[in-house]
Amino acid sequence: MAAGNTPPSYAHLLPPSWKTQVAAWLAEDTPSFDYGGYVVGEAHREAFLLGKGHQRAVLAGSPFVDEIFKQLECEVEWHVNEGAEFDPVKHVATVRGKARHLLLGERVALNLLARCSGIATTSKHIKDAAQGYGYKGIIAGTRKTTPGFRLVEKYGMIVGGIDAHRHDLSSMIMLKDNHIWSSGSITAAIERARAVGGFSLLLDVEVRSEEEADEAIAAGADVVMLDNIEGAELVGVASRLRARWNGTGKRFLLETSGGITDANLSERAINEIDILSTSVVHQSTQHIDYSLKIQMPK
Repeated sequence: MAAGNTPPSYAHLLPPSWKTQVAAWLAEDTPSFDYGGYVVGEAHREAFLLGKGHQRAVLAGSPFVDEIFKQLECEVEWHVNEGAEFDPVKHVATVRGKARHLLLGERVALNLLARCSGIATTSKHIKDAAQGYGYKGIIAGTRKTTPGFRLVEKYGMIVGGIDAHRHDLSSMIMLKDNHIWSSGSITAAIERARAVGGFSLLLDVEVRSEEEADEAIAAGADVVMLDNIEGAELVGVASRLRARWNGTGKRFLLETSGGITDANLSERAINEIDILSTSVVHQSTQHIDYSLKIQMPK
């Protein structure tokens, strides 16, 4: 394959600052003496990274694992590509290096890979399920991520095939109930946001009713989040909004969010809605089990 046709790497998404986080993770895990490292020494060893558990899973997090072991002067050879699915038990990678260095990186790498792969696996599951119901819109995560671990969790969503939604308070303007109540009205909140946000930031406004949605659209919201509106009411509100504003020149997307689970996904994944955002893809997500097994010398 010509160089210009090489598929892009997910690792190229990561910012220059991310490698300092890896160093911090390693420092946190061994803040003082490495007693186990004293026991095993520096004999060169080979270790198998195994994807275990009881479910078909998506591999996600390999750039982070590469960097963890690179900082420990080890090398990783992957046998499963980032974003690919595998059935347990699968030999997904081989790691080579000094025995104590392999063990210094073991738990940091496994914990990260378990969480990231779990998010990617759940993200793919929710996306596939929604598409199975005929949904053609966008499945997105939320900003309900773990402090200090957001980059990994958002990365896992992308590898799983969904939209990561806004990454932080600076990447999109989202006005929720507290912003609106503090400003006095939806219109006032939107006007204040537009005055400082400029043309390059989308404005997403959370509403609780059809009337609030009309006000948000009239005031210039780019995205209207119909929060915790479900079932027939959701279909009706979305349909009426589109009909009422059709031909007015107002352009907007409709988003549904709040309380979305596997059990009610079929009721929310409707094509009257453009965006379905949910924290189910990353909060309380089942981790994917991995283990690292050092091989006996031949």
